[in-house]
Formats: sequence, C-alpha cells, structure tokens
Amino acid sequence: MSDIAIRLDGLGKQYRIGGQQEGYRTIREAMTNAFVSPFRRARGLLRGQPYGVAELDETIWALRQVSFQIKRGEVVGIIGRNGAGKTTLLKILSRITEPTEGQAEIYGRVGSLLEVGTGFHPELTGRENIYLNGAILGMRKSEIDYKFDEIVTFAEIEKFLDTPVKHYSSGMYVRLAFSVAAHLEPEILLVDEVLAVGDWGFQKKCLGKMQDVVHEGRTVLFVSHNMSAIRSLCKRAILLEQGTRTFDGETLTAIAAYRSSMESDRTSRDSLQFKPVDSKAQIMAIRLLTKPQEHESFDYTKPISFEITSEMRSEISSIYLGITIYNEYEDRLIFWRDFELMPELLEPRIPGLYVYEVTIPGHTLPPGYYRIDVALVELAGLTLLHWPQEFLTFEVSDYDSVRILRGLPWKSLSATPLGLNIQIIPKGCRQSIS
Repeated sequence: MSDIAIRLDGLGKQYRIGGQQEGYRTIREAMTNAFVSPFRRARGLLRGQPYGVAELDETIWALRQVSFQIKRGEVVGIIGRNGAGKTTLLKILSRITEPTEGQAEIYGRVGSLLEVGTGFHPELTGRENIYLNGAILGMRKSEIDYKFDEIVTFAEIEKFLDTPVKHYSSGMYVRLAFSVAAHLEPEILLVDEVLAVGDWGFQKKCLGKMQDVVHEGRTVLFVSHNMSAIRSLCKRAILLEQGTRTFDGETLTAIAAYRSSMESDRTSRDSLQFKPVDSKAQIMAIRLLTKPQEHESFDYTKPISFEITSEMRSEISSIYLGITIYNEYEDRLIFWRDFELMPELLEPRIPGLYVYEVTIPGHTLPPGYYRIDVALVELAGLTLLHWPQEFLTFEVSDYDSVRILRGLPWKSLSATPLGLNIQIIPKGCRQSIS
C-alpha cells in the first residue's frame, strides 16, 4: 500500500466575484444572454479594456497551481493570511466543492471540521447528529456506540444531548463537532480555525486531543492563525499567499516566512478610527497616549499607554471590554476584562461614550512583535458585540524601544492577566468609576 495520504497536482479553484451560483437557465435567459454579451464586450473595449477583460475581471482564483504530497501519519500546518485560500483548499479535500483545474487524490476516510456545525442538521438532536456524522464518515453503528459516551463527555453537552442543535450556542456546536470529528477515528483529519469559538479551557482540551490523534499515527491537516499551536503540533507547514504555495517545509522556517510577508504590509500609525456598525455597542477608536521621541520609537523602560473609546447605544447589562496581547507566535500573554478589577461594571451601563485608559508597565515584554486585540462581549451567551478588523501592534526591539504598527485579526481569549494599570472614565466625567 502506498504511503501517500493526500496528493495535489496543479489544483486551482476559481470563483465569480459578486456573482451567484449559476443554476438551470431557461431558453429565454440563454437567448437574452447570447444577445447581450457582444454589447458587454463592446462596452469594455470602448473603456479601453483589452478583449476578454470584461469576462476575466468578474472572477478570482482562490487557489492556483497548488501541488504537494502528504504522507500517512504526517501532521501538516496550513498557514497564511485571510483570503490566502486555506479554507478553500480544505473544502476541496473534503469534497464540499470541486476544483476548477488540477486534481486532488485522497487515500483514506476523511473527517473534517471546517465550520461550526459542519454536517449537522439543525432539527436533529445532539444524539442524532452524532450518529448522522458517524454515518457520513462511514462508521458502523457499533463503532459509534463504542465511542458515544466518550464523545459526549468530551463535548460537555450531557444536559443538552436530546435538544435540537439549532438551540445550541456556537460554543456548544463547535465542542460537539470537534468531539465527533476527533473520536470517530477518520484516517485523515482536516481541521480549520474553528476552535477559537470555544473558551480557553476547551481549546486546551482540543489541542491535547489533537496531540493524541498525532501519536496514533493519523494524518492531520491543520489550518490555524495560532502559530503556537502550529509550532507544537506540526513539524511541517505550508504557506499560502494569494492562492499559491510559496513555502513548504520545516515549521519554524514557514512561520518566519509568514511573519516576513506580514511585515511588508504593516503601516506605522498611532491611532485608529472605526466605521459605525449595527450593534448595541461599538469600539469607536484606539489612540496611543505615549508619544514618540524620535523615529517613531518609544523608550522600552517606560510605560506604554493607549486609550480605547467605546459607545453604548442603549442600556446594556453584563457587557465587558476584553483586551488581549499576543506575541509573534500567537501565544496569549495578557488577557484582561474590565469587570475583573471593577465588578460594578457588570451593572447595566447607561448609553454614552466610555474611555478606557490602558498602561503596559515598562520592562514587561521581551524583544519581539506584539499585537493588542480588543472586543466588546455580552456575557449572556458570550455574544461578540464588536470586534474591529484593525488593531494597534508594536515591536519591542533589542535597543529598548517600541514601534507602533497596524494590527492583525481577532483571535480567541485566554485568562492570564498581567498587572495592567487601567482606568475606565466615562466621557464628560472627571473621576474614574470606583
């Protein structure tokens, strides 16, 4: 038997931008399209576009000419920025979508966890969905029976086992989905970045379970922005950029290449303003309070302070501001919630603007790259009310200075507070809440 589990040869996937999936067309629609198409091309030529551009610019290649092989028992990380084609690759391997060009050969039973609740039927209970997913994976009922109690215990949903999954929270969804995918013993396991939905304790359980899967010799493809998890689980990593494979090799080298590609896009700035969103609460701005001395650098020995402005648009109970600081390997170094130091903030907050002043003490962080993620979360159901797409990031350098840069996407939170000196001051008030 061949030792190859997955083989990709010139794989490509093209999508239509802004278009709808083309279904069955009537004769009338086909005739109309044939009549109108020449005029569309003529309009493009009058605008100075080369022949055929009008058709080409309506599509985008999510993947293009991707080729590699993965051996049985190998654990490979897939990394890259948002939109690089990582999820598209896993969807093709899971047979959710078909490639536009090339081919993908898979040798073995595949279990995939690509999105929250993938393969679940919302009207069925958790119990019924376990058996449904097992059947989809090709498991016999006796095999599912043997693993059933272990699946339920790991997912921590005993109370809700006979409740339709449409009533589950996103965290319950992902706990059950991961538990089914990991325990029903597929030969090839495909995991996308869905574990961020669970809390930190469950994420650690999932990573521990994936370590067990690795030791059992099964093949794993792991997509994540968490470089710490990639580093601990994978000896090999593949870097995707704009749909193409740009690196395939040792994990630390791949992470360095990924970091280098991200560095080229960072722009120095000391404040961010965010567009209005349709939500009960919003983060309005982040502003650096520490002023640069020269060359946009800051003294590492002195505190680094920044200010967060948020708006409550109605009276809200049990809402908190979460602040997380990550290093370049996506290790969560600091996590703080405003009510942990000031429990009175769990009382209903009146509408208005609130200002959060945050100080990172000097000599706190070793040299390296860091980013600050901020979110407003409603405790009821842990509902994310607002997470902007940009955040301040900074570099602590060997010559004792920091440089403020642009930020990276939101990730899940951990609970490791580290001595932040924080004041919360409602705008228009002179004294802090106490």
